[in-house]
Amino acid sequence: MDSTNSLTYREMKKQLTIYLIAAVFTAVLSSCAKAPRYEALIVTGQSESHRVSSESVKQIIGETGLFRSEILFFGSDTREMADPVSEFSKYDLVILDYEGSELSESAGTALIEYVNNGGGLVLYNSKSDPGVVASDSVTVSERHDFEIRTNIADHPVTNGLPVRWLHAADVIIQGLEIAGEDVRVLAAAWSDTSFAGSGEREPVLVARELGKGRMFATMIGSPDGNENTALHCAGFIVTLQRGAEWAASGAVTQEVPFDFPTAAGPVLRPDFTEITYDEVFENLGNYDISKSTKYFTCLQSMVRKAAGDEEKLLKLEKDIVKVLENDEAEVESKKLLIRELSWMGSEYCLPSIEALSSVQELAVDVDFALARLR
Repeated sequence: MDSTNSLTYREMKKQLTIYLIAAVFTAVLSSCAKAPRYEALIVTGQSESHRVSSESVKQIIGETGLFRSEILFFGSDTREMADPVSEFSKYDLVILDYEGSELSESAGTALIEYVNNGGGLVLYNSKSDPGVVASDSVTVSERHDFEIRTNIADHPVTNGLPVRWLHAADVIIQGLEIAGEDVRVLAAAWSDTSFAGSGEREPVLVARELGKGRMFATMIGSPDGNENTALHCAGFIVTLQRGAEWAASGAVTQEVPFDFPTAAGPVLRPDFTEITYDEVFENLGNYDISKSTKYFTCLQSMVRKAAGDEEKLLKLEKDIVKVLENDEAEVESKKLLIRELSWMGSEYCLPSIEALSSVQELAVDVDFALARLR
């Protein structure tokens, strides 16, 4: 082998080594990026429904990639706390999902001390909320869909959320008296008397800073022992995820997902995971109002967030047009998509809408859209 070829070989070998090192380094960085940042303890016990919901809560916060968590069945022989203060201090976040006999005075005091010293506490569906909410006569409404309104838009938990959004198949806890002047009601819901409601606005998301730590309380997401629809509502899931991160760190790094519900309707996540862009467009052609409108709600959210960005709006328009041109898409789906295009579309969609003018069921919608777009 001559010197030229030998040098080339050595260079190639050196480059290959560099590539391998880079690949390993990238893999290590990727692994580190996915490693959970926070350790969480979910405290539950004595109620079967809370045992079910605690498993759901563990999965929900785990979906963020930020938390590694374990569940403690308090008051059982699963594991007892010899020293609650030192036990809690092992975690960045404690989630109290508990119903049953009152927590012991030592455990309640330990939770407050834990938060004062910089810990994060999330109160979910709990009847043992130390120092956060208290009432002599708490009642619940009948289970139904209801609108939630954001009260404080600049808090890390609610920043970027719509002012109004619909939550699915839940009860409203009524008569809560917020304890502490520094408690902030982030969101509330009108409790309609038609559903055994109080006729008042009731708090549903609450935040409080205490000492060096933070507390977040959510009064939504109550399981019903059947399909547990409220647990699968994207509004509950996202606010719990954001509230957990804020309680643990004082900040929220999660972006508001495009499947967060709006006033148009609730959005459900059957397996707690965010609906993807591709999933939305795979299902937009199969509209059945008796089952769900979540994909159209997601589309509306995407369009709203893309406002002012011509590139994103054009991509959405092109993907909507593909559904319109799909012969297997339902007529009702096309009606809704034509109406959506009538106010956000451009010249790009005109030929596809015009081609549908011969479909009798779509004639009115086509005429309206064309007149508006032109």
